[in-house]
Amino acid sequence: MAQTLLMPKATAVWLVDNTALSFDQIAQFCKLHPLEVKAIADGEAAQGIKGLDPIATGQLSRDEIVRGEKDIHYKLKISEPKVRVPDSKRRGPRYTPVSKRQDRPNAILWLVRNHPELKDAQISRLVGTTKSTIEQIRERTHWNSANLAPMDPVTLGLCSQIDLDLEVEKASKGRPLPTAAELGATLQSAADTENLRYGYDREEEKEKEIDANAVFAKLQSLKSTRNTDEDEDDGRY
Repeated sequence: MAQTLLMPKATAVWLVDNTALSFDQIAQFCKLHPLEVKAIADGEAAQGIKGLDPIATGQLSRDEIVRGEKDIHYKLKISEPKVRVPDSKRRGPRYTPVSKRQDRPNAILWLVRNHPELKDAQISRLVGTTKSTIEQIRERTHWNSANLAPMDPVTLGLCSQIDLDLEVEKASKGRPLPTAAELGATLQSAADTENLRYGYDREEEKEKEIDANAVFAKLQSLKSTRNTDEDEDDGRY
């Protein structure tokens, strides 16, 4: 496995400042152009970049630098790492434990119903299935279609909520915004809301006016009744 130099520009800055290596040697080791290394030496490039010691990081030995300084044509070799990091494997379909594989059709049915925007490849990545299985469940031609029940793949443990949200977000990009009919309801405009409120206020004022008239009429009736009673009492005596 070919080794990759960490922070090539910072390493070049350190080699320019701390060694007698030629520009060509530094450029070859750091995978830079010799003119760029010359610009670093002249202070025209990599300003503000702190030099990185390749000896401290274990990517270059002191003996290797000495050999390069003695021979201008010597090409520096990056040191072998002390710890081997395995290459990342090509990502394929998600592995599903044997105990949960029987739940995959239910999860696929849930995804097909609740997230029709998802592509077959996205569903395959989420639950670790094949496109043919997804197509069978979508068209109700699966051998166990009669017994399938939609179940959330996150609840089943087939994928995480973060993975599901990411796939849904990817699938939703570029889709047209839902119409009012699709949403089923829309917010009222500010003008409609103000008019509605104004109507309520007028009704409340009208009710208050009616109540006040009724109260005054009742008081007037009580007053006339009281006067009549007083007149009758005066006539008795």
